Amino acid sequence: MNDEFVFRQFEEIEQKVERLIEICKARETANLELKLKIKSLEEEIQGKVEAERSYAEEKALIRSKIDGLLTRINEIT
Repeated sequence: MNDEFVFRQFEEIEQKVERLIEICKARETANLELKLKIKSLEEEIQGKVEAERSYAEEKALIRSKIDGLLTRINEIT
């Protein structure tokens, strides 16, 4: 009777360990997916930062050209 009880306890422990291993694997998979998502979002942010910088440079160039044209118009008048 005592051996049977010990055997059942080992079976329960084994089942719990298997369940913990499954949970760990699932969390590792979820963690990997999240890391990939973070990398993707960081790349997207970097692209937007570069686009914003390009836009700012273009805006500054346009402003410079407009200022130059206004100066020339003022010189004429």
